[in-house]
Order: sequence, then C-alpha cells, then structure tokens
Amino acid sequence: MDDVRLVGENVEPGIYNFKEALRIADEQELDLVEISPSAVPPVCKIVDYSKFLYQLKKKEKEQKAKASKIVVKEIRFGPQTDDHDYDFKLKHAINFLEEGSKLKAYVFFKGRSILFKEQGEVLLLRFANDLEEYGKVEQMPLLEGKRMIIMISPKKKVK
Repeated sequence: MDDVRLVGENVEPGIYNFKEALRIADEQELDLVEISPSAVPPVCKIVDYSKFLYQLKKKEKEQKAKASKIVVKEIRFGPQTDDHDYDFKLKHAINFLEEGSKLKAYVFFKGRSILFKEQGEVLLLRFANDLEEYGKVEQMPLLEGKRMIIMISPKKKVK
C-alpha cells in the first residue's frame, strides 16, 4: 500500500503517501481507518476508532428497528365449530390481518374426531374464502398429526 486517499475532519482531502497519512493521524491523536479498500487508491479516514465503531453499531441497530417483525396469530377450531363461534373467530381473524399479522388457523382433532377430517378441511376452506379480501392463502389445509393447518398472510394495503 503506497498511496491512500485521505478524508476526515481537520484534514485537507487528497492523495497522500501511507506513512504521511499515519503521521497526520498520530499528530491529531486519532486513528487511520480504511473505509473503502476496493477503491483505487484505498480511501482512509482519520477518526477516533472507538467512536467510529459505536456509530456503526448504532446505524445497524436503527436498521434492525425499522425492519418489520412478522407476528403470527393463531386461531383454533374444533371439527364441529358452530356458526356463532365461527363468526366470532372470523372477526378476530379480520382484525389480525388488518393489523398486518400472519394468521395460522387450525382445526384440532381430539380422539376419534379425526374421522371428520373432511369436515375440518371444509371449515378451513370456508374460513379462507371468507377472508379473501383481507388476506391470501399462503398454505392450503394440511394435516399434521392431530391438526389441520392453513396459513393466511395479510394483503398489502394500497394507498
């Protein structure tokens, strides 16, 4: 490494010899940090390294906070869920999808009720059909052990 492009506060930006750049950093009691190694010549900045690391971590934390977290809400049915319970759970499902949560609806089969798995599938398909304008089916009804599961994700809001 012969020459580096130097940037930073209290420094005349330009191309310097590496040893000269180190000397300038030492005079200011700061560190010489390589910012862009792939550039020709490499870009270095004169900064307090611990402060530089702190600011990097702070930026990463802010980006993480901005990233959306996916919440999965669950709704449980029995194979013979009556209309009132169904409507009640449908209202909750609509609220969950409108707030942007994913929905995992399942029919739980106890004991011999596994004989009614077609009934459970019909119930889940009806549920998905009723939620069509609020979310889209991500996974069709699937029997896993004693439960039949359907996944529904919220539709993107058009502004």
